[in-house]
Amino acid sequence: MAQVMAELAELEDPRAREVNERHGDDHGVNLGKLRALAKRLKTQQELACRLWETDDSAARLLATLICRPKAFERDALDAMVREARTPKVRDWLVNYVVKKNPHCEELRLAWSADPDPVVASAGWALTTERVTKKPEGLDLPGLLDVIEAEMKDAPDRLQWAMNHCLAQIGIEHAELRARAIDIGERLEVLKDYPTSPGCTSPFAPVWISEMVRRQQDKTGA
Repeated sequence: MAQVMAELAELEDPRAREVNERHGDDHGVNLGKLRALAKRLKTQQELACRLWETDDSAARLLATLICRPKAFERDALDAMVREARTPKVRDWLVNYVVKKNPHCEELRLAWSADPDPVVASAGWALTTERVTKKPEGLDLPGLLDVIEAEMKDAPDRLQWAMNHCLAQIGIEHAELRARAIDIGERLEVLKDYPTSPGCTSPFAPVWISEMVRRQQDKTGA
């Protein structure tokens, strides 16, 4: 444990920290180097749990890479998502751990209805995953109803997660595409978000149209 924490300290880069802090993160570790360290350590569940307990963001990011996702109980993951203080730690926890855990669907439903908008955003992230990979059983028109009613005034993190879900419904489900685009156009969420050259705008109508165009180019449709 001491050796790993010392290695993380050595990976600290003040310039990386400065960039990360603009996004609400509080670590200065290059993520490529962090992944290389995780690859060397391999899976170590006990060490991962101890790293998480440090409350250090770099240590927690490493923990999500070396843990055994299926080993966590539901309540442990619920506590962890509430303890995760920064966007990157929450994103990695949801994507690398919760999505691979047998309690994922139960947590998706519970978190989506949580009064804490940060926890609710984790529930929406899991819903977006299902929209894309396993939509059977989801009430997609119902999700659009909620997005239409609540996204405009939602706090930032929750708004971003709902907007991602809106875009994925439009991209993946042609029968709902026109409605998804219409909701995006009327709500204008992230319409003026600054987008770097070569990147796709997170404004849902643009995002949907661009991704559908790419899919059609691939298939020749």
